Amino acid sequence: MKKTIFAISVSLALAGCAADDPHKRAKTGAAIGAIAGAVLGHQVHDSRGRYVGAVGGALAGAAVGNYMDKQQAELERKLAEERRQHEIEIQRLNDETLKLNLSSEVTFDVNSDRIKPGFKGSLNKLSTVLSDYDKTVVHVIGHTDSTGAASYNQSLSERRAQAVKTYLASHNVSSERVRTEGRGESEPIASNATSDGRQMNRRVEIFLKPVKEGSEAQAFESPRY
Repeated sequence: MKKTIFAISVSLALAGCAADDPHKRAKTGAAIGAIAGAVLGHQVHDSRGRYVGAVGGALAGAAVGNYMDKQQAELERKLAEERRQHEIEIQRLNDETLKLNLSSEVTFDVNSDRIKPGFKGSLNKLSTVLSDYDKTVVHVIGHTDSTGAASYNQSLSERRAQAVKTYLASHNVSSERVRTEGRGESEPIASNATSDGRQMNRRVEIFLKPVKEGSEAQAFESPRY
Protein backbone atom coordinates (compact mmCIF):
# COMPACT_ATOMS: atom_id res chain seq x y z
CA MET A 1 0.00 0.00 0.00
CA LYS A 2 2.82 2.42 0.90
CA LYS A 3 4.59 1.64 -2.37
CA THR A 4 1.41 2.33 -4.35
CA ILE A 5 0.84 5.66 -2.61
CA PHE A 6 4.45 6.62 -3.19
CA ALA A 7 4.28 5.74 -6.90
CA ILE A 8 1.10 7.74 -7.42
CA SER A 9 2.54 10.71 -5.55
CA VAL A 10 5.71 10.66 -7.64
CA SER A 11 3.67 10.49 -10.85
CA LEU A 12 1.70 13.53 -9.79
CA ALA A 13 4.90 15.34 -8.91
CA LEU A 14 6.38 14.58 -12.33
CA ALA A 15 3.20 15.68 -14.05
CA GLY A 16 3.45 19.01 -12.30
CA CYS A 17 6.83 19.74 -13.91
CA ALA A 18 6.54 21.17 -17.42
CA ALA A 19 8.39 19.23 -20.12
CA ASP A 20 10.25 22.33 -21.30
CA ASP A 21 11.12 23.54 -17.80
CA PRO A 22 14.94 23.95 -17.64
CA HIS A 23 14.78 23.27 -13.90
CA LYS A 24 12.71 20.11 -14.28
CA ARG A 25 15.37 17.75 -12.90
CA ALA A 26 15.94 19.82 -9.76
CA LYS A 27 12.23 20.28 -9.15
CA THR A 28 11.55 16.58 -9.69
CA GLY A 29 14.24 15.58 -7.24
CA ALA A 30 12.95 18.00 -4.63
CA ALA A 31 9.38 16.80 -5.08
CA ILE A 32 10.33 13.13 -4.77
CA GLY A 33 12.46 13.86 -1.70
CA ALA A 34 9.63 15.73 -0.01
CA ILE A 35 7.15 12.95 -0.74
CA ALA A 36 9.54 10.24 0.43
CA GLY A 37 10.17 12.13 3.64
CA ALA A 38 6.46 12.51 4.28
CA VAL A 39 5.79 8.82 3.66
CA LEU A 40 8.75 7.47 5.59
CA GLY A 41 8.29 9.94 8.41
CA HIS A 42 4.88 8.51 9.24
CA GLN A 43 5.30 4.84 8.46
CA VAL A 44 5.15 2.07 11.02
CA HIS A 45 8.65 0.65 11.46
CA ASP A 46 7.64 -2.86 12.49
CA SER A 47 4.76 -5.10 13.50
CA ARG A 48 4.70 -3.71 17.02
CA GLY A 49 3.48 -0.33 15.77
CA ARG A 50 6.48 1.83 16.56
CA TYR A 51 6.49 5.01 14.53
CA VAL A 52 9.77 6.18 13.07
CA GLY A 53 8.05 9.51 12.49
CA ALA A 54 7.81 9.97 16.25
CA VAL A 55 11.42 11.15 16.33
CA GLY A 56 13.25 13.85 14.41
CA GLY A 57 15.22 11.56 12.12
CA ALA A 58 18.19 9.21 12.39
CA LEU A 59 21.86 9.83 13.11
CA ALA A 60 24.72 8.35 11.10
CA GLY A 61 28.29 7.44 12.01
CA ALA A 62 30.25 9.92 14.09
CA ALA A 63 27.20 12.18 14.28
CA VAL A 64 25.73 9.88 16.94
CA GLY A 65 28.47 10.49 19.49
CA ASN A 66 28.62 14.21 18.74
CA TYR A 67 24.85 14.57 19.10
CA MET A 68 24.79 12.73 22.43
CA ASP A 69 27.82 14.73 23.66
CA LYS A 70 25.92 17.95 23.09
CA GLN A 71 22.75 16.61 24.66
CA GLN A 72 24.63 15.38 27.73
CA ALA A 73 26.39 18.73 28.13
CA GLU A 74 23.07 20.56 27.93
CA LEU A 75 21.46 18.24 30.47
CA GLU A 76 24.37 18.67 32.85
CA ARG A 77 24.21 22.45 32.47
CA LYS A 78 20.47 22.79 33.00
CA LEU A 79 20.30 20.21 35.79
CA ALA A 80 23.48 21.28 37.58
CA GLU A 81 21.70 22.08 40.85
CA GLU A 82 19.74 18.82 40.81
CA ARG A 83 22.97 16.90 40.23
CA ARG A 84 24.67 18.74 43.07
CA GLN A 85 21.78 17.77 45.37
CA HIS A 86 21.92 14.15 44.08
CA GLU A 87 18.34 14.42 42.87
CA ILE A 88 19.29 13.47 39.32
CA GLU A 89 22.27 11.45 38.16
CA ILE A 90 23.37 11.38 34.52
CA GLN A 91 25.37 8.46 33.12
CA ARG A 92 26.71 7.74 29.62
CA LEU A 93 26.45 4.08 28.58
CA ASN A 94 28.61 2.20 26.09
CA ASP A 95 26.08 2.37 23.25
CA GLU A 96 25.86 6.20 23.55
CA THR A 97 22.59 5.96 25.54
CA LEU A 98 22.16 8.51 28.30
CA LYS A 99 20.73 7.23 31.58
CA LEU A 100 19.10 9.58 34.09
CA ASN A 101 18.32 8.29 37.57
CA LEU A 102 15.62 10.28 39.36
CA SER A 103 15.73 10.04 43.16
CA SER A 104 12.50 8.81 44.73
CA GLU A 105 13.07 11.15 47.64
CA VAL A 106 12.16 14.14 45.49
CA THR A 107 9.96 12.61 42.77
CA PHE A 108 7.16 10.70 44.53
CA ASP A 109 5.85 10.19 48.04
CA VAL A 110 5.79 6.63 49.36
CA ASN A 111 2.98 4.59 47.75
CA SER A 112 2.07 7.52 45.50
CA ASP A 113 2.17 7.98 41.73
CA ARG A 114 1.71 11.76 41.91
CA ILE A 115 4.82 13.77 41.05
CA LYS A 116 5.84 15.99 43.93
CA PRO A 117 5.21 19.70 43.14
CA GLY A 118 8.78 20.58 44.09
CA PHE A 119 10.19 18.33 41.38
CA LYS A 120 8.16 19.72 38.51
CA GLY A 121 10.65 22.52 37.93
CA SER A 122 13.36 19.93 37.30
CA LEU A 123 11.12 18.07 34.87
CA ASN A 124 10.47 21.36 33.09
CA LYS A 125 14.21 21.76 32.49
CA LEU A 126 14.45 18.16 31.31
CA SER A 127 11.51 18.67 28.95
CA THR A 128 13.24 21.64 27.34
CA VAL A 129 16.33 19.60 26.52
CA LEU A 130 14.31 16.63 25.26
CA SER A 131 12.34 18.93 22.97
CA ASP A 132 15.54 20.38 21.53
CA TYR A 133 17.14 16.95 21.02
CA ASP A 134 14.41 14.97 19.33
CA LYS A 135 16.56 12.29 17.64
CA THR A 136 16.30 10.09 20.71
CA VAL A 137 13.66 7.70 22.02
CA VAL A 138 12.81 8.32 25.68
CA HIS A 139 12.31 5.25 27.88
CA VAL A 140 10.83 5.87 31.34
CA ILE A 141 11.27 2.91 33.70
CA GLY A 142 9.66 2.75 37.15
CA HIS A 143 11.05 0.70 40.08
CA THR A 144 9.97 0.02 43.66
CA ASP A 145 11.36 -1.62 46.77
CA SER A 146 10.13 -5.02 47.93
CA THR A 147 7.76 -3.75 50.60
CA GLY A 148 4.23 -4.99 49.97
CA ALA A 149 2.84 -7.38 47.40
CA ALA A 150 4.78 -7.84 44.16
CA SER A 151 1.64 -7.24 42.09
CA TYR A 152 1.02 -3.91 43.84
CA ASN A 153 4.63 -2.85 43.35
CA GLN A 154 4.45 -3.72 39.67
CA SER A 155 1.34 -1.59 39.21
CA LEU A 156 2.84 1.30 41.19
CA SER A 157 6.02 1.27 39.11
CA GLU A 158 3.96 1.37 35.90
CA ARG A 159 1.83 4.26 37.15
CA ARG A 160 4.88 6.26 38.16
CA ALA A 161 6.48 5.81 34.75
CA GLN A 162 3.24 6.85 33.08
CA ALA A 163 2.99 9.93 35.32
CA VAL A 164 6.42 11.08 34.15
CA LYS A 165 5.48 10.46 30.51
CA THR A 166 2.25 12.42 30.90
CA TYR A 167 4.11 15.33 32.44
CA LEU A 168 6.74 15.38 29.70
CA ALA A 169 4.03 15.21 27.04
CA SER A 170 2.34 18.25 28.59
CA HIS A 171 5.62 20.14 28.15
CA ASN A 172 6.26 19.71 24.42
CA VAL A 173 7.84 16.25 24.40
CA SER A 174 6.03 14.14 21.81
CA SER A 175 4.30 11.25 23.55
CA GLU A 176 4.99 9.06 20.51
CA ARG A 177 8.71 9.02 21.28
CA VAL A 178 8.24 8.18 24.97
CA ARG A 179 8.00 4.54 26.05
CA THR A 180 7.06 3.55 29.60
CA GLU A 181 7.66 0.39 31.57
CA GLY A 182 7.29 -0.76 35.16
CA ARG A 183 9.68 -3.31 36.62
CA GLY A 184 8.32 -3.34 40.15
CA GLU A 185 10.72 -4.79 42.69
CA SER A 186 12.57 -7.01 40.20
CA GLU A 187 15.71 -4.86 39.71
CA PRO A 188 16.98 -3.59 43.08
CA ILE A 189 20.23 -1.63 43.13
CA ALA A 190 20.62 -1.92 46.92
CA SER A 191 19.52 -4.18 49.75
CA ASN A 192 15.85 -4.03 50.68
CA ALA A 193 16.84 -4.98 54.24
CA THR A 194 17.57 -1.34 55.17
CA SER A 195 15.56 1.85 54.85
CA ASP A 196 18.37 3.52 52.89
CA GLY A 197 18.49 0.60 50.49
CA ARG A 198 14.73 0.60 49.99
CA GLN A 199 14.83 4.32 49.26
CA MET A 200 17.47 3.77 46.58
CA ASN A 201 15.37 1.03 45.01
CA ARG A 202 12.33 3.31 44.77
CA ARG A 203 13.35 5.20 41.67
CA VAL A 204 12.52 6.21 38.13
CA GLU A 205 15.10 5.84 35.37
CA ILE A 206 15.03 7.63 32.03
CA PHE A 207 17.03 6.25 29.11
CA LEU A 208 17.66 8.43 26.06
CA LYS A 209 18.51 6.11 23.17
CA PRO A 210 19.79 7.69 19.95
CA VAL A 211 18.10 6.73 16.69
CA LYS A 212 20.92 5.34 14.55
CA GLU A 213 20.65 5.16 10.78
CA GLY A 214 20.24 1.58 9.61
CA SER A 215 19.25 0.25 13.04
CA GLU A 216 16.42 2.59 13.96
CA ALA A 217 14.35 -0.14 15.63
CA GLN A 218 16.98 -0.61 18.35
CA ALA A 219 16.20 2.80 19.78
CA PHE A 220 12.64 1.66 20.46
CA GLU A 221 13.68 -1.56 22.21
CA SER A 222 13.38 -1.72 25.99
CA PRO A 223 16.72 -0.85 27.64
CA ARG A 224 18.40 -3.79 29.37
CA TYR A 225 21.71 -3.04 31.08
